[in-house]
Amino acid sequence: MAIDGLDLISSARYGAAGPPHEQWRQLRSQPLRYFEPTDYEPFWAVTRHADIMEISGRPDDFCNGEGIVLLTDEQAYRRDNPTIPMVMKTIIEMDPPDHRIFRKVASGYFTPRGIERLDEIVSTSAKAVIDSLGSEGEADFVEKITQQHPLRVLSTILGIEPEQEQQLLELTTQLFGGDDPELQREGETRDEANMALFMDFFTMFNAIIQDRRANPRDDLATMLATATLENGEPLGDIETLGYYLIVFNAGHDTTRHSLTGAFQAFLENPDEFQRLRDDPSLRKTAVEEIVRVSAPVNYMKRTATRDLVFDGHDIEKGDMFALFYASANRDESVFDDPDRFDIGRSPNRHLGFGWAEHYCLGAHLARASISALLEQLAARMEWMEPAGAADYVASSFVVGPKRLPVRYKISG
Repeated sequence: MAIDGLDLISSARYGAAGPPHEQWRQLRSQPLRYFEPTDYEPFWAVTRHADIMEISGRPDDFCNGEGIVLLTDEQAYRRDNPTIPMVMKTIIEMDPPDHRIFRKVASGYFTPRGIERLDEIVSTSAKAVIDSLGSEGEADFVEKITQQHPLRVLSTILGIEPEQEQQLLELTTQLFGGDDPELQREGETRDEANMALFMDFFTMFNAIIQDRRANPRDDLATMLATATLENGEPLGDIETLGYYLIVFNAGHDTTRHSLTGAFQAFLENPDEFQRLRDDPSLRKTAVEEIVRVSAPVNYMKRTATRDLVFDGHDIEKGDMFALFYASANRDESVFDDPDRFDIGRSPNRHLGFGWAEHYCLGAHLARASISALLEQLAARMEWMEPAGAADYVASSFVVGPKRLPVRYKISG
Protein backbone atom coordinates (compact mmCIF):
# COMPACT_ATOMS: atom_id res chain seq x y z
CA MET A 1 0.00 0.00 0.00
CA ALA A 2 1.06 3.59 -0.56
CA ILE A 3 2.46 5.30 2.51
CA ASP A 4 1.08 8.69 3.48
CA GLY A 5 3.54 10.81 5.47
CA LEU A 6 0.68 11.80 7.78
CA ASP A 7 0.45 8.18 8.95
CA LEU A 8 3.96 8.59 10.34
CA ILE A 9 3.63 11.98 12.01
CA SER A 10 -0.01 13.04 12.51
CA SER A 11 -1.04 13.08 16.16
CA ALA A 12 -4.67 12.47 15.19
CA ARG A 13 -3.74 9.28 13.33
CA TYR A 14 -1.78 7.95 16.30
CA GLY A 15 -4.78 8.66 18.50
CA ALA A 16 -7.05 6.75 16.14
CA ALA A 17 -4.84 3.74 15.32
CA GLY A 18 -1.68 3.76 17.42
CA PRO A 19 1.86 3.49 15.97
CA PRO A 20 2.08 2.70 12.19
CA HIS A 21 4.05 -0.54 12.40
CA GLU A 22 3.03 -1.80 8.97
CA GLN A 23 4.18 1.41 7.26
CA TRP A 24 7.51 1.26 9.11
CA ARG A 25 7.96 -2.36 8.05
CA GLN A 26 7.63 -1.31 4.42
CA LEU A 27 10.00 1.63 4.83
CA ARG A 28 12.73 -0.46 6.45
CA SER A 29 12.98 -2.51 3.24
CA GLN A 30 13.30 0.59 1.05
CA PRO A 31 15.86 3.37 0.62
CA LEU A 32 15.54 6.44 2.83
CA ARG A 33 12.27 8.21 1.96
CA TYR A 34 11.42 11.91 1.87
CA PHE A 35 7.89 13.00 2.80
CA GLU A 36 6.06 16.29 2.39
CA PRO A 37 2.87 15.69 4.39
CA THR A 38 0.00 18.15 4.15
CA ASP A 39 0.21 20.91 6.77
CA TYR A 40 3.50 19.61 8.28
CA GLU A 41 7.18 20.27 7.84
CA PRO A 42 8.79 17.96 5.24
CA PHE A 43 11.14 15.28 6.57
CA TRP A 44 13.30 12.27 5.81
CA ALA A 45 11.85 9.19 7.55
CA VAL A 46 14.66 7.25 9.29
CA THR A 47 13.30 3.83 10.17
CA ARG A 48 16.33 1.50 10.26
CA HIS A 49 18.32 0.74 13.39
CA ALA A 50 21.75 1.33 11.82
CA ASP A 51 20.75 4.66 10.24
CA ILE A 52 19.40 6.01 13.53
CA MET A 53 22.60 5.00 15.34
CA GLU A 54 24.75 6.71 12.71
CA ILE A 55 22.77 9.97 12.68
CA SER A 56 22.64 10.03 16.49
CA GLY A 57 26.42 9.63 16.61
CA ARG A 58 27.05 12.63 14.31
CA PRO A 59 25.82 15.69 16.25
CA ASP A 60 28.04 18.01 14.21
CA ASP A 61 26.13 16.99 11.06
CA PHE A 62 22.67 16.38 12.54
CA CYS A 63 21.75 18.73 15.38
CA ASN A 64 19.06 18.94 18.06
CA GLY A 65 19.27 22.69 18.52
CA GLU A 66 16.78 23.42 15.75
CA GLY A 67 14.06 21.54 17.61
CA ILE A 68 13.25 17.92 18.40
CA VAL A 69 9.75 17.55 16.93
CA LEU A 70 8.29 18.15 13.50
CA LEU A 71 5.88 21.08 13.46
CA THR A 72 2.59 21.71 11.76
CA ASP A 73 2.52 24.70 9.43
CA GLU A 74 0.68 26.65 12.13
CA GLN A 75 3.30 25.75 14.77
CA ALA A 76 6.15 26.65 12.42
CA TYR A 77 4.53 30.03 11.74
CA ARG A 78 4.22 30.73 15.47
CA ARG A 79 7.86 29.71 15.95
CA ASP A 80 9.04 32.11 13.24
CA ASN A 81 6.65 34.90 14.33
CA PRO A 82 6.47 34.50 18.11
CA THR A 83 4.01 36.53 20.15
CA ILE A 84 5.51 34.96 23.28
CA PRO A 85 9.31 34.66 23.19
CA MET A 86 10.63 31.39 24.62
CA VAL A 87 14.13 31.64 26.04
CA MET A 88 14.44 28.26 27.77
CA LYS A 89 16.09 25.20 26.27
CA THR A 90 16.42 21.84 27.96
CA ILE A 91 19.40 19.52 27.53
CA ILE A 92 17.50 17.52 24.88
CA GLU A 93 17.57 20.61 22.64
CA MET A 94 21.27 21.32 23.18
CA ASP A 95 24.22 20.42 20.97
CA PRO A 96 27.95 20.10 21.76
CA PRO A 97 29.62 21.55 23.71
CA ASP A 98 26.68 22.92 25.74
CA HIS A 99 24.94 19.56 25.94
CA ARG A 100 27.88 17.85 27.63
CA ILE A 101 28.37 20.73 30.08
CA PHE A 102 24.73 20.89 31.17
CA ARG A 103 24.19 17.12 31.18
CA LYS A 104 27.10 16.74 33.60
CA VAL A 105 25.18 18.77 36.20
CA ALA A 106 22.95 15.81 37.13
CA SER A 107 24.53 12.81 35.41
CA GLY A 108 26.15 11.57 38.64
CA TYR A 109 22.79 11.30 40.34
CA PHE A 110 21.42 9.01 37.65
CA THR A 111 24.21 6.42 37.57
CA PRO A 112 23.35 2.86 38.65
CA ARG A 113 25.09 3.45 41.99
CA GLY A 114 23.28 6.75 42.44
CA ILE A 115 19.91 5.15 41.76
CA GLU A 116 20.50 2.55 44.50
CA ARG A 117 19.67 5.21 47.11
CA LEU A 118 16.15 5.34 45.61
CA ASP A 119 15.43 1.61 45.95
CA GLU A 120 13.17 2.09 48.97
CA ILE A 121 11.27 4.95 47.33
CA VAL A 122 10.73 2.97 44.13
CA SER A 123 9.70 -0.29 45.81
CA THR A 124 7.39 1.48 48.30
CA SER A 125 5.66 3.31 45.45
CA ALA A 126 5.20 0.11 43.41
CA LYS A 127 3.66 -1.70 46.37
CA ALA A 128 1.37 1.22 47.17
CA VAL A 129 -0.15 1.43 43.68
CA ILE A 130 -0.90 -2.31 43.65
CA ASP A 131 -2.33 -2.11 47.19
CA SER A 132 -4.64 0.68 46.05
CA LEU A 133 -6.45 -1.69 43.66
CA GLY A 134 -7.86 -3.91 46.38
CA SER A 135 -8.13 -7.67 45.97
CA GLU A 136 -10.08 -7.82 42.69
CA GLY A 137 -12.19 -5.78 40.35
CA GLU A 138 -11.96 -3.66 37.22
CA ALA A 139 -9.94 -0.48 36.74
CA ASP A 140 -8.21 1.76 34.24
CA PHE A 141 -4.60 0.74 34.85
CA VAL A 142 -3.29 4.01 33.38
CA GLU A 143 -5.20 6.05 35.94
CA LYS A 144 -4.61 3.73 38.88
CA ILE A 145 -1.10 2.38 38.29
CA THR A 146 1.07 3.48 35.40
CA GLN A 147 0.74 7.24 35.84
CA GLN A 148 0.73 7.10 39.65
CA HIS A 149 3.91 5.06 40.16
CA PRO A 150 6.39 7.34 38.32
CA LEU A 151 4.50 10.38 39.62
CA ARG A 152 5.24 9.41 43.23
CA VAL A 153 8.87 8.47 42.56
CA LEU A 154 9.73 11.64 40.62
CA SER A 155 7.77 13.91 42.95
CA THR A 156 9.73 12.54 45.89
CA ILE A 157 13.17 13.15 44.41
CA LEU A 158 12.19 16.60 43.11
CA GLY A 159 10.64 17.82 46.35
CA ILE A 160 7.00 17.87 45.24
CA GLU A 161 4.61 17.52 48.18
CA PRO A 162 1.91 14.82 47.92
CA GLU A 163 -0.85 17.43 47.84
CA GLN A 164 0.75 18.97 44.71
CA GLU A 165 1.03 15.74 42.77
CA GLN A 166 -2.38 15.90 41.09
CA GLN A 167 -1.70 19.43 39.83
CA LEU A 168 1.69 18.33 38.51
CA LEU A 169 0.10 15.33 36.79
CA GLU A 170 -2.40 17.60 35.06
CA LEU A 171 0.38 19.93 33.88
CA THR A 172 2.58 17.20 32.42
CA THR A 173 -0.45 15.57 30.76
CA GLN A 174 -1.21 18.84 29.02
CA LEU A 175 2.42 19.32 28.01
CA PHE A 176 2.74 15.87 26.40
CA GLY A 177 -0.86 15.55 25.27
CA GLY A 178 0.05 16.36 21.69
CA ASP A 179 -3.07 17.51 19.84
CA ASP A 180 -5.40 15.41 21.96
CA PRO A 181 -8.31 17.79 22.74
CA GLU A 182 -9.24 15.75 25.81
CA LEU A 183 -5.88 16.55 27.39
CA GLN A 184 -5.73 20.28 26.60
CA ARG A 185 -7.05 23.34 28.41
CA GLU A 186 -10.39 24.70 27.25
CA GLY A 187 -11.02 28.28 26.16
CA GLU A 188 -7.37 29.19 25.42
CA THR A 189 -5.36 29.65 22.26
CA ARG A 190 -2.23 27.48 21.89
CA ASP A 191 0.03 30.42 22.79
CA GLU A 192 -2.09 31.26 25.84
CA ALA A 193 -2.06 27.63 26.94
CA ASN A 194 1.71 27.37 26.51
CA MET A 195 2.32 30.52 28.55
CA ALA A 196 -0.10 29.37 31.25
CA LEU A 197 1.68 26.01 31.42
CA PHE A 198 5.07 27.70 31.70
CA MET A 199 3.86 29.99 34.50
CA ASP A 200 2.27 27.11 36.42
CA PHE A 201 5.45 25.06 36.20
CA PHE A 202 7.53 28.10 37.16
CA THR A 203 5.39 28.83 40.22
CA MET A 204 5.60 25.25 41.47
CA PHE A 205 9.27 24.56 40.82
CA ASN A 206 10.61 28.01 41.68
CA ALA A 207 9.24 27.66 45.21
CA ILE A 208 11.17 24.39 45.56
CA ILE A 209 14.33 25.86 44.05
CA GLN A 210 14.31 28.80 46.47
CA ASP A 211 13.60 26.51 49.44
CA ARG A 212 16.47 24.14 48.58
CA ARG A 213 18.88 27.03 48.19
CA ALA A 214 17.93 28.26 51.64
CA ASN A 215 17.53 24.80 53.23
CA PRO A 216 19.63 22.25 51.32
CA ARG A 217 18.90 18.54 51.70
CA ASP A 218 20.39 15.33 50.34
CA ASP A 219 18.18 15.08 47.26
CA LEU A 220 18.09 15.81 43.54
CA ALA A 221 16.05 18.96 44.11
CA THR A 222 18.93 20.44 46.11
CA MET A 223 21.55 19.24 43.64
CA LEU A 224 19.80 21.08 40.79
CA ALA A 225 18.95 24.19 42.81
CA THR A 226 22.59 24.64 43.90
CA ALA A 227 24.33 23.30 40.77
CA THR A 228 27.37 24.94 39.24
CA LEU A 229 28.85 24.52 35.77
CA GLU A 230 32.41 23.45 34.98
CA ASN A 231 33.64 27.05 35.14
CA GLY A 232 32.20 27.46 38.65
CA GLU A 233 29.27 29.64 37.61
CA PRO A 234 25.91 28.74 39.18
CA LEU A 235 23.25 27.25 36.94
CA GLY A 236 20.94 30.10 35.94
CA ASP A 237 17.32 30.25 37.10
CA ILE A 238 15.90 29.51 33.65
CA GLU A 239 18.31 26.61 33.12
CA THR A 240 17.49 25.24 36.57
CA LEU A 241 13.79 25.38 35.82
CA GLY A 242 14.49 23.65 32.50
CA TYR A 243 16.22 20.82 34.33
CA TYR A 244 13.26 20.34 36.67
CA LEU A 245 10.92 20.29 33.68
CA ILE A 246 12.90 17.75 31.68
CA VAL A 247 13.57 15.43 34.63
CA PHE A 248 9.93 15.31 35.63
CA ASN A 249 8.07 15.61 32.35
CA ALA A 250 10.32 13.36 30.26
CA GLY A 251 10.76 10.92 33.14
CA HIS A 252 7.09 10.67 34.00
CA ASP A 253 5.40 10.25 30.63
CA THR A 254 8.01 7.94 29.14
CA THR A 255 7.96 5.64 32.18
CA ARG A 256 4.17 5.82 32.32
CA HIS A 257 3.85 4.66 28.72
CA SER A 258 6.48 1.96 29.22
CA LEU A 259 4.54 0.60 32.19
CA THR A 260 1.29 0.75 30.23
CA GLY A 261 3.08 -1.05 27.40
CA ALA A 262 4.09 -3.75 29.88
CA PHE A 263 0.48 -4.38 30.87
CA GLN A 264 -0.59 -4.35 27.23
CA ALA A 265 2.09 -6.85 26.30
CA PHE A 266 1.25 -9.19 29.16
CA LEU A 267 -2.49 -8.98 28.44
CA GLU A 268 -1.80 -9.91 24.81
CA ASN A 269 0.77 -12.56 25.79
CA PRO A 270 -0.49 -14.27 28.95
CA ASP A 271 2.10 -17.05 28.56
CA GLU A 272 4.85 -14.45 29.00
CA PHE A 273 3.15 -13.15 32.14
CA GLN A 274 3.01 -16.67 33.54
CA ARG A 275 6.67 -17.07 32.58
CA LEU A 276 7.52 -14.00 34.69
CA ARG A 277 5.48 -15.34 37.62
CA ASP A 278 7.27 -18.69 37.40
CA ASP A 279 10.72 -17.11 37.11
CA PRO A 280 10.95 -13.59 38.64
CA SER A 281 14.68 -13.54 37.81
CA LEU A 282 13.61 -12.64 34.27
CA ARG A 283 12.77 -9.11 35.44
CA LYS A 284 15.97 -7.61 34.07
CA THR A 285 15.51 -8.84 30.50
CA ALA A 286 11.75 -8.23 30.76
CA VAL A 287 12.39 -4.53 31.46
CA GLU A 288 14.46 -4.20 28.28
CA GLU A 289 11.85 -6.03 26.21
CA ILE A 290 9.09 -3.81 27.57
CA VAL A 291 11.00 -0.67 26.58
CA ARG A 292 11.72 -2.18 23.16
CA VAL A 293 8.11 -2.99 22.27
CA SER A 294 6.50 0.08 23.86
CA ALA A 295 9.09 2.64 22.64
CA PRO A 296 7.34 5.55 24.39
CA VAL A 297 9.53 8.18 22.73
CA ASN A 298 8.34 7.45 19.22
CA TYR A 299 10.73 9.72 17.37
CA MET A 300 12.97 12.75 17.59
CA LYS A 301 13.91 15.23 14.92
CA ARG A 302 17.42 16.05 13.79
CA THR A 303 18.36 18.86 11.37
CA ALA A 304 21.22 18.73 8.86
CA THR A 305 23.80 21.40 9.68
CA ARG A 306 25.43 21.35 6.22
CA ASP A 307 25.05 19.93 2.73
CA LEU A 308 26.11 16.28 2.77
CA VAL A 309 25.42 12.82 1.36
CA PHE A 310 23.63 10.22 3.49
CA ASP A 311 22.56 6.75 2.39
CA GLY A 312 23.21 7.78 -1.21
CA HIS A 313 20.98 10.86 -1.02
CA ASP A 314 22.04 14.48 -1.44
CA ILE A 315 21.03 16.22 1.78
CA GLU A 316 20.71 19.99 2.00
CA LYS A 317 21.50 22.09 5.03
CA GLY A 318 18.27 22.50 7.00
CA ASP A 319 16.75 19.20 5.90
CA MET A 320 14.89 17.52 8.77
CA PHE A 321 15.08 13.87 9.79
CA ALA A 322 12.55 11.98 11.91
CA LEU A 323 14.35 9.20 13.79
CA PHE A 324 11.63 6.62 14.46
CA TYR A 325 12.94 4.64 17.43
CA ALA A 326 9.77 2.53 17.53
CA SER A 327 10.57 1.31 14.01
CA ALA A 328 14.24 0.66 14.78
CA ASN A 329 13.17 -1.46 17.75
CA ARG A 330 11.49 -3.88 15.33
CA ASP A 331 14.20 -3.88 12.67
CA GLU A 332 14.40 -7.39 11.22
CA SER A 333 18.13 -7.07 10.62
CA VAL A 334 18.74 -6.64 14.37
CA PHE A 335 15.97 -8.56 16.16
CA ASP A 336 14.84 -12.14 15.53
CA ASP A 337 11.06 -12.34 15.20
CA PRO A 338 10.85 -8.63 16.11
CA ASP A 339 7.08 -8.47 16.62
CA ARG A 340 7.19 -11.20 19.26
CA PHE A 341 7.18 -10.15 22.92
CA ASP A 342 9.88 -12.23 24.61
CA ILE A 343 10.77 -11.32 28.21
CA GLY A 344 13.94 -13.41 27.98
CA ARG A 345 15.21 -11.76 24.79
CA SER A 346 19.00 -11.46 24.78
CA PRO A 347 20.81 -9.66 23.34
CA ASN A 348 18.40 -6.77 23.10
CA ARG A 349 20.00 -3.78 21.39
CA HIS A 350 16.89 -1.62 21.43
CA LEU A 351 16.95 2.15 21.02
CA GLY A 352 14.11 2.84 23.43
CA PHE A 353 16.39 5.10 25.48
CA GLY A 354 17.94 6.73 22.43
CA TRP A 355 21.59 6.51 21.45
CA ALA A 356 24.94 8.30 21.76
CA GLU A 357 25.17 11.66 23.52
CA HIS A 358 21.40 12.02 23.93
CA TYR A 359 20.98 8.61 25.54
CA CYS A 360 18.25 9.02 28.17
CA LEU A 361 19.68 10.60 31.33
CA GLY A 362 17.08 8.84 33.49
CA ALA A 363 17.34 5.39 31.90
CA HIS A 364 18.55 3.70 35.10
CA LEU A 365 15.73 5.26 37.14
CA ALA A 366 13.19 4.17 34.52
CA ARG A 367 14.56 0.62 34.64
CA ALA A 368 14.37 0.59 38.43
CA SER A 369 10.77 1.87 38.39
CA ILE A 370 9.64 -0.72 35.85
CA SER A 371 11.49 -3.52 37.63
CA ALA A 372 9.89 -2.67 40.99
CA LEU A 373 6.42 -2.88 39.49
CA LEU A 374 7.22 -6.17 37.74
CA GLU A 375 8.32 -7.55 41.09
CA GLN A 376 4.92 -6.72 42.56
CA LEU A 377 3.10 -8.18 39.56
CA ALA A 378 5.05 -11.44 39.61
CA ALA A 379 4.42 -11.91 43.32
CA ARG A 380 0.82 -10.73 43.64
CA MET A 381 -1.15 -10.52 40.38
CA GLU A 382 -3.03 -13.83 40.19
CA TRP A 383 -4.67 -13.05 36.86
CA MET A 384 -5.68 -10.13 34.66
CA GLU A 385 -7.59 -9.74 31.41
CA PRO A 386 -8.71 -6.88 29.16
CA ALA A 387 -11.94 -5.16 30.20
CA GLY A 388 -12.14 -3.13 27.00
CA ALA A 389 -10.03 -1.67 24.22
CA ALA A 390 -7.05 0.58 24.87
CA ASP A 391 -7.53 4.24 23.94
CA TYR A 392 -4.43 6.01 22.55
CA VAL A 393 -3.20 9.53 23.20
CA ALA A 394 -3.38 11.70 20.10
CA SER A 395 0.37 12.34 20.01
CA SER A 396 3.10 11.19 17.64
CA PHE A 397 6.01 12.22 19.89
CA VAL A 398 5.49 10.47 23.25
CA VAL A 399 3.05 7.68 22.49
CA GLY A 400 0.90 5.15 24.28
CA PRO A 401 -2.59 4.50 25.66
CA LYS A 402 -4.35 7.08 27.80
CA ARG A 403 -6.76 4.41 29.07
CA LEU A 404 -6.29 0.68 29.61
CA PRO A 405 -9.31 -1.05 31.23
CA VAL A 406 -8.39 -4.29 33.01
CA ARG A 407 -10.12 -6.92 35.19
CA TYR A 408 -7.84 -8.49 37.78
CA LYS A 409 -7.33 -10.44 40.99
CA ILE A 410 -4.52 -9.67 43.43
CA SER A 411 -3.21 -11.64 46.40
CA GLY A 412 -1.56 -10.33 49.54
